[in-house]
Amino acid sequence: METTPKILAFAGSKREASLHKKLVKIAAEGARQAGAEVTFIDFQDLPMPLFDQDLQDREGLPETVLQFKQLLKTHHGFLIASPEYNSSITPLLKNAIDWASRSEPGEPPLALTCFRGKVAALMATSPGGLGGLRGLFHVRSILESIGVLVIPEQKTLPNGYQIFDTDGNLKDEQQQQDVLKLGESLTSLLKKLL
Repeated sequence: METTPKILAFAGSKREASLHKKLVKIAAEGARQAGAEVTFIDFQDLPMPLFDQDLQDREGLPETVLQFKQLLKTHHGFLIASPEYNSSITPLLKNAIDWASRSEPGEPPLALTCFRGKVAALMATSPGGLGGLRGLFHVRSILESIGVLVIPEQKTLPNGYQIFDTDGNLKDEQQQQDVLKLGESLTSLLKKLL
C-alpha cells in the first residue's frame, strides 16, 4: 500500500503580506493535487528567540522550537520559499534551522533527526531581476550539509511585487504552472522513496 507523502510548507518570512507565503502556498497546492498531505506553517505563529547556547543550557529548547522540530520530524519533505537578504538566507529561516538542528534530551549530539532523510524543494521571488536566486544557493548548501536531499528543480521569480493577482495566484499562467509543478515534483519523488 502506497504511503501518502506528508509535506511541510513554510516561508522564511514573517511578514503578513509576504510574497513568499503566497508563493509557497501555490507549490503546496501542486503537492496536494499530486496526492500529498500538506501542512502550511507561518513563523508568525512560532516565534523563536535568537539562538543562544547559554539559553539552551539554562532552560532547554524553547517550546516553539520543540513544536517546529516535531513538525519537521513528522513530515517527509519540505516546501521552502526563502527571501534573499543581502545575497543570502534570511535571519529568520537560518535561526529556525539552527534551533531545529540542536539535539533534544536523549538524542546524540548532531543527530539532526529533523533533517536526515528528508527531501526539500526551494523557491524564491524578489523585486529584483534575479528573483532571489543568490539566496537559494545558501539555503541549498545549509540544508544539504545537515542531511536534506534538495531536489535540483527550483523556481525563482523576478519582479515579485508585480507578479501576484489579488487572490495570491501568479498572473502569468506558465509561472503558476511551474510553481504548481514544483510541488508535484517533490510529491512524485517522495512517493518513489517511501
